[in-house]
Amino acid sequence: MNIILALVIFSMIILFHELGHFLLAKYNDVKVNEFCLGLGPTIVGFTKGETKYSLKLLPFGGACMMEGEDEDSTDDRSFNNKSVLQRFSIIVAGPLFNFIMAVAFSLILVGSVGFDRPVLLDVTDGYPAQEAGMQAGDEIVKLGNKPIHLYREVSVYTYFHASEAVEVTYKRDGEKHQAVLTPKYDEESGRYLFGFYGTTARTKGNFVQTLQYSFYEVKYWISSTIESLGQLFRGRVGVDDMSGPVGIVKTIGDTYTEVKSDGVFMVFLNMLNICILLSANLGVMNLLPIPALDGGRIAFLIVEALRGKRMDPNKEGAVNLVFLMLLMVLMAVIMFNDIRKIVM
Repeated sequence: MNIILALVIFSMIILFHELGHFLLAKYNDVKVNEFCLGLGPTIVGFTKGETKYSLKLLPFGGACMMEGEDEDSTDDRSFNNKSVLQRFSIIVAGPLFNFIMAVAFSLILVGSVGFDRPVLLDVTDGYPAQEAGMQAGDEIVKLGNKPIHLYREVSVYTYFHASEAVEVTYKRDGEKHQAVLTPKYDEESGRYLFGFYGTTARTKGNFVQTLQYSFYEVKYWISSTIESLGQLFRGRVGVDDMSGPVGIVKTIGDTYTEVKSDGVFMVFLNMLNICILLSANLGVMNLLPIPALDGGRIAFLIVEALRGKRMDPNKEGAVNLVFLMLLMVLMAVIMFNDIRKIVM
């Protein structure tokens, strides 16, 4: 059941991503040779019009293969014969569709269970929050320059900025107050703490609030992904801390096992939450300016627009291929680490 759930979730997210590329390619009159789910040899497929639709052997990944995308083509409808703006719209549509999916799923989730307001449940004696005069019922609206809308944003901020002093802006009885808090190291937990904690209870709002907090939900996951990447580039986390498909399957399985006794609806909501996380994560990762990813292709298009001349398609394709191989090696290392963690 765990693997089936994981395959359904992965397939849905990847298909929607590739659908973005596909629809914008069709809109810009680019010939799509193949639209597929999975990688490797074709298991089953059919051709409709000029496009082959297929299911590949390896269940992770997918592609929208356009004429002249990575090679020279004399076809007027080839990808490389379109304008920079047209090609940009096709490439950016994949990550954009991931964000659209995340917002749509967030709308269902927030509409069903509400949102976690950043309101303090209590403060801890002898810690900076209490010493600064903060108290239960205060609503945090900003940490430093970062606006806060969900309590989870507070938790993520304190995790990634563990020992840093921060100016906290909070509301009490409709009035804004500010306090500079320097976290205090707690021996028992082994963490730096501000000495406040919020409630896990969720608040249901009206339609406008539900829509508004659906965007905040997606913003939270996007921000968390970017913060995590920042920690990776700064060397504060390593490859061992990353998870690939195997680790995600385990997470899905553990979540399913933990909540299945609460009923089908709770399983659905938890899987929905995972879908939001993965879809937002895929959108961000694909926008990284790395060749072989959508962000790398966007970077090439920006350079082309500035130069007024595009790079040789064969050289661009070769660069993309090299980085694709490097990404495959990285995925293999992450998969090995995931398996090692499960076995150990």
